[in-house]
Amino acid sequence: MLQIGIIGTGWFSGVHADLLAQTEGVRLQAICGTSREKAEKLASAYPGAKGYSSLLQMLESERLDAVYICVPPMAHGEIERELIARGIPFLVEKPIALGLELPIALEQSIRHKQLVTSVGYHFRYKATVDRMKAELEGQTVAMAAGEWSGGMPQVSWWRRQDGSGGQFIEQTTHIVDLLRYTAGEVEEVYAAYGNRVVHEQYEGVGVPDVGSVTLKLASGAVASIINTCALPSGVHRAGLTLYTGRGMLDWTQERLEIATTEGREQVTDPTNPYAAETEAFVHALRTGDTSRIRSDYADALRTQQVTCAALESAASGRPVKLKRL
Repeated sequence: MLQIGIIGTGWFSGVHADLLAQTEGVRLQAICGTSREKAEKLASAYPGAKGYSSLLQMLESERLDAVYICVPPMAHGEIERELIARGIPFLVEKPIALGLELPIALEQSIRHKQLVTSVGYHFRYKATVDRMKAELEGQTVAMAAGEWSGGMPQVSWWRRQDGSGGQFIEQTTHIVDLLRYTAGEVEEVYAAYGNRVVHEQYEGVGVPDVGSVTLKLASGAVASIINTCALPSGVHRAGLTLYTGRGMLDWTQERLEIATTEGREQVTDPTNPYAAETEAFVHALRTGDTSRIRSDYADALRTQQVTCAALESAASGRPVKLKRL
């Protein structure tokens, strides 16, 4: 029986907790929150789970085979260092940090320990993404266009640069990662950010509410990704379109539309990518076979590098060439 802990008590923690509780041969053993009250409240929904307000107390009291890390961007660092030191595998929700220096150091330690890791880029586990990659076989991606547009998340840390890192790092990272996964690595980034609406609606907003990022890929393809958090509540769009000599592959979370000279095909996606992500991680814990994990920490670090390069470019007004990590 695998015994797994969760750090964090937000929505994502509940999603992962439900899936773990439904997984055969897995016990959700412990939950750690910023307060014991929050941790025990979430833990009470899962028989046998205990709540903790101290990471060290949880790790000293429980024999955990793995931990899920579901915390805001600014909270990373000490959690990962403690798990790595103890040799405890972990699945961490994106983004893996605010910047780049911390995850580079953590990745080196993970590699040294040969630790099993997974990062929550769940779009990679969608059946429509599998189909998109299959359609790209033998095709040349000419360019790509991505988007993450919606409203301002109603948590105070998100509107601070030192809390979330900004929308491109905290949310749009999903689209950057999907671009990398389907079209290849990014070599250069140029970004322009602005403040148009949100700073007049809320107090203490230190992050841009609009952004446009141009990316050059190693293949020679070019891409553009836009994002905004200035839209009203309930208005949201996120997706990625790839353009090839054969046509267009237009992906959203709900469906994939394939457009060629032969017509249009729309493919829906009933799969639960979080469930597939958990299955892959649990399989690796049981067998040591990590081949089903589609984004480990080292891979996620390259997505983090792109999003951090965009922030650097927007601040300097100059393109940023990515160095090999």
